[in-house]
Amino acid sequence: MNCCLFLPFMLGISLLWPCLTATENSRTEEVKHPVGSRRVKRFWVWNQIFVEEEMRTPKHRIGQLKSDKNDGRPSLRYKISGEGAGTIFSVDGKSGLLYVLQKLDREDQASYTLKAHMIDISTGETVEPESEFIIRVTDINDNEPKFLDGPYEAVVPEMSPEGTFVTQVTASDVDDPSHYNNGRLVYSLLQGQPYFSIEPTTGVIRTSAKMDRELQDEYWVVVQAKDKIGLSGALSGTASVLIKLTDVNDHKPIFTKSLYRMYVSELARTGTPIGTIMAEDKDIGDNAEMHYSIEDASETFDIITDDETQEGIVILKKKVDFENQIYYHIKAKVKNRHVDEQLMKYHGEASTTSIKVHVEDEDEPPVFLRPQYTFDVIEGDPQGLYVGLVAAVDPDQRKSPVRYSVTRSKMFQIDDNGTIVTTSPLDREVSPWYNLSITAREIYNVEQISEVPVYVHVLNINDHAPEFSEYYDTYICEDAGSDQVIQTISAVDRDDSIEDHYFYYSLSMEDKNNSSFTIRNKTEVVLAFKRSLSSTYLS
Repeated sequence: MNCCLFLPFMLGISLLWPCLTATENSRTEEVKHPVGSRRVKRFWVWNQIFVEEEMRTPKHRIGQLKSDKNDGRPSLRYKISGEGAGTIFSVDGKSGLLYVLQKLDREDQASYTLKAHMIDISTGETVEPESEFIIRVTDINDNEPKFLDGPYEAVVPEMSPEGTFVTQVTASDVDDPSHYNNGRLVYSLLQGQPYFSIEPTTGVIRTSAKMDRELQDEYWVVVQAKDKIGLSGALSGTASVLIKLTDVNDHKPIFTKSLYRMYVSELARTGTPIGTIMAEDKDIGDNAEMHYSIEDASETFDIITDDETQEGIVILKKKVDFENQIYYHIKAKVKNRHVDEQLMKYHGEASTTSIKVHVEDEDEPPVFLRPQYTFDVIEGDPQGLYVGLVAAVDPDQRKSPVRYSVTRSKMFQIDDNGTIVTTSPLDREVSPWYNLSITAREIYNVEQISEVPVYVHVLNINDHAPEFSEYYDTYICEDAGSDQVIQTISAVDRDDSIEDHYFYYSLSMEDKNNSSFTIRNKTEVVLAFKRSLSSTYLS
């Protein structure tokens, strides 16, 4: 057995020395013998030639060309042509030994195609037809794995079960994976256990424990990729992965205070905010949105939610009165607005808190016992006529006395007891109604004032005689006949009457005996023929 064929394998070297004996990689050519028809095989003899990349130079022997046409004549020479001939590769013309002249990089070019020639330099003729051969550059593990897409960032919901997919990282290695596994990678975690794991061959990162965002919301995971499937001599590269936990609604809002004290003035209007309450929720975003309400319905107070601050605002729903009730107890509750049915187990009963509202006493103006007063009086009575009585009281605890006064009228006055009297006689025919305003003012605080309207109705008495409605100036013709109507008269009465007024007309006693006229139907003056007239005048 030819030892030159197996020595490189025994030494673990990728370089193969060409031997004199052809292998399956030898080039074989058939030629005809010039004296007959018998065919004789002629050979270019070489093994496939390999050269290791990054080999130190200068002029490193990598193989040998051999032809059976070389009969030892000194004029025969080997030559090469093709890729890198003369610059990267050279051949010894006499021996056929091949050399590499410079360091090669398989990642730049993995093979070179050349042609072998045998020339008789004495004649310049080609002794053997040219033949093509290949020089292959074998790989060494000179490139580490690289993560081209890093740094990485990924998200995963908190409390995800073990084995949940997080992300996948991928490294690349330009070395040859088929040559001693130089480019075959395996992944591992340098940092991130025990919360995460990585699949060695795919780079898929998965959760390996349940994590609570409220305890830690992000993790830095360091991934290592090793070539040569992690065996001795492997090179490695690393990448960082920032894994953020997204929130799930696994916490309910909770009041941190069991009692809130608030104060409201008894003068406060409905809708007035009187205080705020606040619950805490460890979740964030939509999962932390709250809704506040009063546990038991209240007619006096209500709670609305501030969507921006997530506070509960207690407002006055109905006015309060210190003198009737000085404090109120209410209970508020809070819950999340958005709760997934699958997460209801984390919520349970709503959190509650107590609110004690104190009503603050204010110096209020006097309060009249009635919203308005109406009195009837008879006209014509003398000054000082009693009209009626009004009353106002201080609603505060000190019960300040009050003083009264009349505004918008000079016909009435009032004393400190609230008694209203006239200041002069009233005439219904001048004014049947009087609209007064009575003011009550606290003695201890004169700025506290209240007013109440008072309506005085003046009742009628029959204190006016009927009057002719106008002055009559009547003319008649001298030839007027008897019973001829010459004038219709009417009267008025300024006094008031439930029914229509009825008047009785008559001539005076003097005119009744001497007059040429008479009254008919109580309303008409009629001509009579008691004497001859040339003209008549009635007044």
